[in-house]
Amino acid sequence: IDFDLILENIKDLNSLVGEGISQIEHTPRGARLRWPEPLPLTLYQNGIVVGNGAFRPYQHPSAQQCLQDIMDGYFPSELQPRYPDGI
Repeated sequence: IDFDLILENIKDLNSLVGEGISQIEHTPRGARLRWPEPLPLTLYQNGIVVGNGAFRPYQHPSAQQCLQDIMDGYFPSELQPRYPDGI
C-alpha cells in the first residue's frame, strides 16, 4: 500500500469538494453558511476505519477496494450512494 499516494490523493479529493469552504444552506427564514461535515478515514498499521464504520483489515476485499479507489484518484465507490458529489 502506497500511503504517500493515498495521502496525496486524499488532499486532492478534498480540494475538489471545497475543503475549508462554507456552503449555503437554505432555511425557512432565509439562508446561512454551513461548513461541510468531514468524513474521517483512519489508517492503521493493519487496517482502516471509514467514518464511524467497523475496522477492516487491509486484506478485506472492501478495504482493498476503498484504498484502490483512492490510489486511482477517485472517491471510494462505497461512498457514492450516500455522497454523490463527493465527501
